[in-house]
Amino acid sequence: MASMQVALWVIVLLVALALLFDFMNGFHDAANSIATVVSTGVLRPAQAVVFAAFFNFVAIFVFHLSVAATVGKGIADPGVVDVHVVFGALSGAITWNLITWYYGIPSSSSHALIGGIVGAVIAKAGADALAATGIIRTVTFIFVSPLLGYTLGSLMMVIVAWIFRRTTPSKVDRWFRRLQLVSAGAYSLGHGGNDAQKTIGIIWMLLISTGYASTADKAPPTWAIVLCYMAIGAGTMFGGWRIVKTMGQKITKLKPVGGFCAETGGALTLFIATALGVPVSTTHTITGAIVGVGSVQRASAVRWGVAGNIVWAWILTIPASAFVAGLAYWISLHLF
Repeated sequence: MASMQVALWVIVLLVALALLFDFMNGFHDAANSIATVVSTGVLRPAQAVVFAAFFNFVAIFVFHLSVAATVGKGIADPGVVDVHVVFGALSGAITWNLITWYYGIPSSSSHALIGGIVGAVIAKAGADALAATGIIRTVTFIFVSPLLGYTLGSLMMVIVAWIFRRTTPSKVDRWFRRLQLVSAGAYSLGHGGNDAQKTIGIIWMLLISTGYASTADKAPPTWAIVLCYMAIGAGTMFGGWRIVKTMGQKITKLKPVGGFCAETGGALTLFIATALGVPVSTTHTITGAIVGVGSVQRASAVRWGVAGNIVWAWILTIPASAFVAGLAYWISLHLF
């Protein structure tokens, strides 16, 4: 197929760009899984990133590729997608990630990618080429995931407070320093399971559009799966300390018991979303859970101004990355 041969170098370039996005996703979102465990002093930063990266990769053996299928086939009409759309989508997502990382804003890499796909597809074929069901589910979970994280995080805090109501604070602190390793591992597992699959999905979308894969395929190539899980793990290893500070200290001060409850509530939310095949934001989820834990202690424990700034970033993510993606789509038409 001539078009396949012409596009081969472009495909290699775009796969590399997708893996760069995946690496940045791990780098940008490392804070989500390790901020609480670092801020409570359970692990040193260097230990925490290795710990999180390990569980990011182990997720390859745990979760089905439901989220990859949603991103690869469920956001836009596969017939509309081409190399220019994929380039635009990745450019929009990477640009927004760099901006929010630089300013230490915990925004969503997931929704930056979805916004990128939406913007590039609209630039090429208009809104009719989007898959309404996939978009609606994803946008709905922008609100559902932090609310579910908030609810489960606060519920965990209430349950734990009741169970340990007769235990001395020093003993509770000692136990939950150990238990927080379990909850942080679970959250990192959920982070890898949901986030790596988004990049698998966009590579799958690229391969389908260029004839290297078919819409009838039930799974993307194994090499794409392994590379994406390795890339997000490597990104987490390098960490994103600007965002760790915001997540771990600026929203609310956490003790090990609070960190455990936030991570457990967040991990349960991610497991549910991944099982449903919904690409959600690990950032939204853990922020909701941290706010939930803080508000159970007392409403004044949450710095609502910081939380408000984060919400604004959530609202802007999809339209901002979509706008950049649309521009990048038009530029790419003159590049290759």
